[in-house]
Amino acid sequence: MNAFEIRGGRRLSGSITPQGAKNEALQVLCAALLTDQLVTLSNVPDIADVNALIELMSDMGVKIGRPSPNTVTLVADNIDPDYFNTHAFRQKSGKLRGTVMLAGPLLARFRKAYIPQPGGDKIGRRRLDTHIRGFEKLGVAFSYDVDNQLFTMSAPKLIGAHLLLEEPSVTGTANMVMAASLAEGTTTIYNAACEPYVQQLCLMLNSMGARISGISSNLLTIEGVSKLNGCTHRLLADMIEVGSFIGLAAMTQSELTIKNVDARQLGLIPDVFRRLGIELHLQGDDLHVPAQDHYKVQKFIDGSILTVYDHPWPGFTPDLLSIILVVATQAEGTVMVHQKMFESRLFFVDKLIEMGAQIVLCDPHRAVVIGLDREVALRGINMVSPDIRAGVALLIAALSAKGKSTIQNIHQIDRGYERIDERLNALGADIRRVLVT
Repeated sequence: MNAFEIRGGRRLSGSITPQGAKNEALQVLCAALLTDQLVTLSNVPDIADVNALIELMSDMGVKIGRPSPNTVTLVADNIDPDYFNTHAFRQKSGKLRGTVMLAGPLLARFRKAYIPQPGGDKIGRRRLDTHIRGFEKLGVAFSYDVDNQLFTMSAPKLIGAHLLLEEPSVTGTANMVMAASLAEGTTTIYNAACEPYVQQLCLMLNSMGARISGISSNLLTIEGVSKLNGCTHRLLADMIEVGSFIGLAAMTQSELTIKNVDARQLGLIPDVFRRLGIELHLQGDDLHVPAQDHYKVQKFIDGSILTVYDHPWPGFTPDLLSIILVVATQAEGTVMVHQKMFESRLFFVDKLIEMGAQIVLCDPHRAVVIGLDREVALRGINMVSPDIRAGVALLIAALSAKGKSTIQNIHQIDRGYERIDERLNALGADIRRVLVT
C-alpha cells in the first residue's frame, strides 16, 4: 500500500494550476451516453475516480480515446445493455458514487438501468431516494434485489413531469436532467441543485441539441427532444482544489499564485477564506495569495464567534469544510465548523488533535477550533486518510507541521487529486510516495 512521507515546515512558492473539476467530469462523462455521436471532453482530471468511470464505460462498449493529456473522446454507438446486469458491472460500479448518474442516460436511451448501492467516501449516509422517486414520476418502475444490493429500473417510455426534489441533490438533479432531455413532453425540476457543475452539464446538453432553460436557478425546464448530437466541452477548474491551495498557502506561510481558477464560478469560497483573515487578490483569472505570518479570524457583526457551515449552492461547499477546519487551527481566533450534510466527515479531527491542534468535537456535525496563532507548531505524526477531502486536509496540516508525517491509504487522495505530490513538490514541498506493508 502506498503512503506519503511528508517533511513539513517548508515555505512554498510559485504558481499552480488547478485540475479540471472532478464532480463535473463524472456528470459529463455519463452524459456522453445520451448520444451515439462523438463527444470530446477537455480539461478532464487524470484521477482514480474519473479513470474508474471511464474504464467502466469502456467495459460497457463505449469507444474511448485519449488524443492528448486530459482530453477524452467517447462514442457510445454500440452499448451492450446486458453488461449492466453482470457481476463485473456491480463490482466495479459499486465502488464509485458517480456511477449512479449512468442511470439517467441509460433510461433515456435504452429504457432500462441498474443502480448499485453507492460507493465512494464513507462520510455518512447517502440516500438514493431523490433519484428513484424522480425517475418514478417520469414513468419508471423499479425493484430492489436485496442479495445483490441492486436497483433495477425500466420504463416503456419516459414522460415529462413536474418534479419537486425533496433535497437539492447534485447527482439527483443531473440524473433527472439527463433523463428528461430525451423524454416525451416537458419536465420541470424545482428545488434543483444549481452548482456550477450542474450548470455546465446543462450547457453541454444544450450544445448537443437539448432544450433546457432556467440554468443557474433552482427551477429547470426541459423540453424533451428525440435525439442528441455529439459535442466538444471543456471542464471548469476544480473549485475544491482552488480552495485547498488557498488553505495550503495560508498554513505554510507561502506566496502562491493559483492560475486559471474560473473566478466567476467560485461563489463564496474566496470570501469565506477572507473571513479567516487570509489575504487574496484576484488578478485576471488568477488568484494570488501573499505570504502571511499571521491571519486573524473575523467575528460576526454582533461580536459572536464565526461559524462556517455548508449549504447548497450558492452557499459554501461541504467539500471545503475539512480545509477550513485545518486552516483555522493556526489562525488567531475561534471558529465553529458546522458540517450539516454528512455525519462522519469531521471524525478526522482526532488526528489534528494528536498533532497539537486545539479542537473540541461537539458532536458528529460540529467542531470548535481554537486558533493557536502559530504559538505552537503542529507536530508530525503517522495517520490514515479516511476520505478524499480529509486526506488533503491532513496533507496540508503535515506540510505545515514540524517534523515528519506519514499518511497511509493515499488511494483516497489519488481518487480526487491529480499527481498532488508531484505538483506540490514543484512548489518546494517535500512529499515522498513510499510503499508500506
